[in-house]
Amino acid sequence: MKLSTIKETLNTLNAVTFQLPNGSIVPQHFHVTEVGLITKNFIDCGGTVREEKVINFQLWEANDFDHRLAPQKLINIIELSEKMLNLPDLDIEVEYQSDTIGKFGLEFNGNHFLLTSKQTACLAEDKCGIPQEKLKVNLKDLSTDSAACCAPGGKCC
Repeated sequence: MKLSTIKETLNTLNAVTFQLPNGSIVPQHFHVTEVGLITKNFIDCGGTVREEKVINFQLWEANDFDHRLAPQKLINIIELSEKMLNLPDLDIEVEYQSDTIGKFGLEFNGNHFLLTSKQTACLAEDKCGIPQEKLKVNLKDLSTDSAACCAPGGKCC
């Protein structure tokens, strides 16, 4: 979800709710403690220099159980961040504390903002030896005629 999309979505809501990938809801007394631009400069295993940029939201809970972040208040935080940090309209990544700091993507299902699981991946599979996916063949599709099997295109080898 891009920064512009969350602002549009917040304008339609009465409450801000985040749901974790396991279905549980982030407690309603959460705070957004950071909004920022994260730039990652790196080199992948194939030797290509890369840059990634995301807008980062950090969610945090304190023991102020009566706290509620209203949609308009979050819009105000986002707009101040856009102004002060000159934020571009990029995808949002959300940090949330569990056993360790988790990083999540962000989507909306019509009711809740969904914290979506993120995965690592090799960005240079063609250069670092990752084998191509093997063709899956059902044994029943192989011919049992030995003459046809040994002929060119006979599907036995």
